[in-house]
Amino acid sequence: MMATRIVSFLLILFLSLALGETSSAADQKELTVSAAISLKNAFGEAGRLYEEKHEGTRVLFNFGASGSLARQIEAGAPVDVFASAAQLDMDTIERGGFIVPGSRKDFAGNSIVLIVPVDSPLPVTSFGDLVSGKVRRIAVGNFKTVPAGRYAEEVLNYFQLLPVIKEKLIFGENVRQVLDYVSRGEVDAGIVYSTDARIRAKEVRLVTGAPKAGHRAIVYPIAVVKGTKNENLGRNFISFILSPEGKKILDRYGFNTR
Repeated sequence: MMATRIVSFLLILFLSLALGETSSAADQKELTVSAAISLKNAFGEAGRLYEEKHEGTRVLFNFGASGSLARQIEAGAPVDVFASAAQLDMDTIERGGFIVPGSRKDFAGNSIVLIVPVDSPLPVTSFGDLVSGKVRRIAVGNFKTVPAGRYAEEVLNYFQLLPVIKEKLIFGENVRQVLDYVSRGEVDAGIVYSTDARIRAKEVRLVTGAPKAGHRAIVYPIAVVKGTKNENLGRNFISFILSPEGKKILDRYGFNTR
């Protein structure tokens, strides 16, 4: 009799634990955010804080080049929120009817800079020095899919350098790849966001910033993707990014939120 009671108790305990785990898993909400890879560090921290403040919610990030992320959304990728490093990519999916009307918000700004490996012996002090014969390889983002690449193209055209140095260009599939090329000394120079140069300050040296007149304003928009089952959660996450707490994180990583 005692043995039977013990077995019954253990069975009930097991079922209770199993049902509890199932209920916990069922109650957990997941939010998928596709974001420009230049936001990786800042959004990583913001996501962790958001999870702490919203128990039972998990934020899953998909970082990459904004143009590539936009194409994924157009192809039906299961995304709840999209944060782009450029207005162009958000404009494209908005025109296609892929974002929830009224959910789009601008939340941060950035700037373009020229960098070299931290121990580079080359006398590069300006964009104009890229024409030097000593500068053989220059990393930039893909002009078609990487916003930082598009801005780099505009800057190079502004200084009338592109026709002269186009054979030196090494294209990265996102801005962090460009940063990696420079930090590892695989290229002589690179063009990235100031926020990227900041997080690898021990590996790259900032030469100069691009003039604001040299490229379109760099403004990051964020929006809820149409068709998501988590629209309210997506709107809530965007509100958090726009909140004083969210802006404080972005400011700390060098983004302009004012």
